[in-house]
Amino acid sequence: MKLIDSLLTEAASMTALRRDLHAHPELCFKEVRTADLVAAKLTEWGISVHRGLGTTGVVGTVHGRDGGASGRAIGLRADMDALPMTELNTFAHASTEPGKMHACGHDGHTAMLLAAAQHLARTRHFDGTVYLIFQPAEEGGGGAREMIQDGLFEQFPVEAVFGMHNWPGMPVGSFAASPGPVMASSNEFRITIRGKGSHAALPHNGIDPVPVACQMVQAFQTIITRNKKPVDAGVISVTMIHAGEATNVVPDSCEIQGTVRTFTFEVLDLIERRMREIAEHTAAAFGARAEFHFRRNYPPTVNHPAETAFARRVLADIVGDDQVLVQEPTMGAEDFAFMLQERPGCYLFIANGDGAHRAAYEGGGHDVGPCMLHNPHYDFNDDLIPLGATYWVRLAETWLGQPRPPSA
Repeated sequence: MKLIDSLLTEAASMTALRRDLHAHPELCFKEVRTADLVAAKLTEWGISVHRGLGTTGVVGTVHGRDGGASGRAIGLRADMDALPMTELNTFAHASTEPGKMHACGHDGHTAMLLAAAQHLARTRHFDGTVYLIFQPAEEGGGGAREMIQDGLFEQFPVEAVFGMHNWPGMPVGSFAASPGPVMASSNEFRITIRGKGSHAALPHNGIDPVPVACQMVQAFQTIITRNKKPVDAGVISVTMIHAGEATNVVPDSCEIQGTVRTFTFEVLDLIERRMREIAEHTAAAFGARAEFHFRRNYPPTVNHPAETAFARRVLADIVGDDQVLVQEPTMGAEDFAFMLQERPGCYLFIANGDGAHRAAYEGGGHDVGPCMLHNPHYDFNDDLIPLGATYWVRLAETWLGQPRPPSA
């Protein structure tokens, strides 16, 4: 493994920074302290800072030895926000904010990019410009979309943009990167079934929306098994059904909510259309009425082939070919997808291990829970900071050292 020496030297200070971020998590669009810390560090290292894109976003600009005269530029992105959940770890850097937790490793993503920023500012072994994009509100807020709408790529024009996420369960020292769809679209639906309330002992006097809802839930799965092609991935998950207030009352209405995930817009269009048809016609068949609402949140995250191949070559030079794995697509979603719709790039996974790193914490405090994403026992593996930062540095230096890509 070819790690940059200065990043290893700074590993302890960057670990302390990461743990400080972990102890002070902030939710989407409220990353004020986090953004202040990021901006202060970048300024300390002589990096110019722009703030306010996407409300709390921070962009650092590092010009190379040519002062950026070449006009070449690459974007590196890290997310900053935490999740609205309670942490169950009790180690020294556990969350000090009740109901808020860095359970997805965005504290580590921020630390890795800060470590790379410090090294790039010290050395500037490249021509062109590196834009360091610290993004808010990945967890459901669409911070990437908001930064883009605020002019991210107009103010900071990049040839390509790259992102990275830690991935528990993979052995530390490995990465996974693949072209094409790697994360799914994220979409929500809400269906309100309007019936007619009555006494539960006299159901013939009303129109019960509950059996209508049951029919719908079952019928939605036929979209997956009978409407879309078997080789196309798609998920419909009904996660909430709400109806009624008393055991002896047939309710007036029933509400169904859930999520839809796909890797393509074609499958998404099919699922949305068929869900609407099933909801409206099923309700009508029972004499009820359905109000159908479908919201598209994040598009699929689709890696560009040339940029992914480039990233894999950079990774192979750092950790070896055998540690650059195939990226198994996941039905989780990621708003870096918006950036990949605007610029070519690659979003890859860096292995976070199985959670054994928590055993080294003084006094323990991690309980026995799994170290998985969005789990109250999760914690980012600090051993990744110099490794991830090495990738960021070598990626930027190598990208800006090659001829300008045709796509730029």
